[in-house]
Amino acid sequence: MNFSRILDEGKGTQVEFTESMNEPGFRAISAFSNTSGGSLFCGVSDKGDVTGFDCSEKSVRTITAKITSKMGIRPSISCFTWEKKKVLCINVEKSSNPISYNGIYFRREGTKTTPILGDKLRDFFLRGSNWDGLTNDATLEEIDAESVARFISRAAKRDRIFDEEEDTWQILKSLNLIVNGKLTNAAVILFGKEPQKYFTNALVRVIRFKDEVSIFDRRITGNLFQQAEEAEEAIKNSINVKFEIKGKLIREEVWDYPLKAIREALINSIVHRDYFKSQIQTQIKIFDDQIWFFNPGELFGGLTIEKLKEAHPSSPRNPLIAEMFFKAGLVEVHGSGIRRMIRSLQDAGLPEPEFKEEFAGFSVYMMKNVYDMEYLKSLGLNRSQIQAVSYMQEHGSLTMSDFLRISPGITERTLRRYLADLVDKKLVRAIGEKKGRSYELY
Repeated sequence: MNFSRILDEGKGTQVEFTESMNEPGFRAISAFSNTSGGSLFCGVSDKGDVTGFDCSEKSVRTITAKITSKMGIRPSISCFTWEKKKVLCINVEKSSNPISYNGIYFRREGTKTTPILGDKLRDFFLRGSNWDGLTNDATLEEIDAESVARFISRAAKRDRIFDEEEDTWQILKSLNLIVNGKLTNAAVILFGKEPQKYFTNALVRVIRFKDEVSIFDRRITGNLFQQAEEAEEAIKNSINVKFEIKGKLIREEVWDYPLKAIREALINSIVHRDYFKSQIQTQIKIFDDQIWFFNPGELFGGLTIEKLKEAHPSSPRNPLIAEMFFKAGLVEVHGSGIRRMIRSLQDAGLPEPEFKEEFAGFSVYMMKNVYDMEYLKSLGLNRSQIQAVSYMQEHGSLTMSDFLRISPGITERTLRRYLADLVDKKLVRAIGEKKGRSYELY
């Protein structure tokens, strides 16, 4: 090392000076790791004047421990004398994984250490790293041991995990949720006591609307397993259920939407969301006639909406999160959830869900059977109007002569008023000119 030349050339992309090892020094180490490596010289002023540094064993040990615990790296640290003054040199290699300091990622831009923010942070991570595999500064104390134990119990019952005796650290390590002695984002968001401390918008927002006005808005936090469980309950509390007697007096629950389809859409929105998009939550909006599931992040791994409906290989955006949901039995076969969702809605006599890539994310729209007898009654329809809807369901369309025939004793003028009301409620639509007009369901 030609230190004289380094002093003459001054600071640069791979050289930084500091007189004391404070916060800017640690940020520079993160920046070197994330850029192209570099050397931090402690005991040198910004102008390149050697001021000296405490190179005692205690001082070096303290600095080394902080770098290791905060960033999970082990740079080469050495001490030398220059003009009778001690200088500490910390050599940092470029890291294959992004390195943060106190939860913030830095990089070198010329002679400056700058935080990586917004779209630049997203681009930085997407150069080959999965969000859930990145490490952070959380400690084992922030992991909820009960959540881990419940997960192990569920996975063991499904023969998807076998060793139930290890401690929490060993369990997480065996599940690849610890890298270089540090917890991954997946570990924290799956099993953390308070993941939102690190990932503010990693939550599910369930909103119930009535006539376009929000009457219920719940933000569900906690780890992802807790979110999945509590969000399902919030949805169930916002839709209708009735009971039908089937078979040998067996009472069966019949929901507005089959619970299998709701679970698939909910879990897909949690597991496959883009957690790099930290400004927005996973959202579920419940209307009188439909549910909208939205998660940040478009389709991943070359998938299109057309391919999504066919048999396709699994290419999850968050492979660690997806694998833990599989082990817990919340995902059955990777890559099959959408087809199961479609099938369960079809079996319930409901329309196929609509899928859209929109708002820099992915949406699933489930349509309710608005022609269900109970729902029609709840809209205040009279007997003749319900008969008209039932006729259209069976025959495809209804003419005025049909309506007069199935509604004896009611004038044509009154029946036209009934049909106009159905049109206004957007239950049916008028087809053709007035003389030969017919009516069809939407």
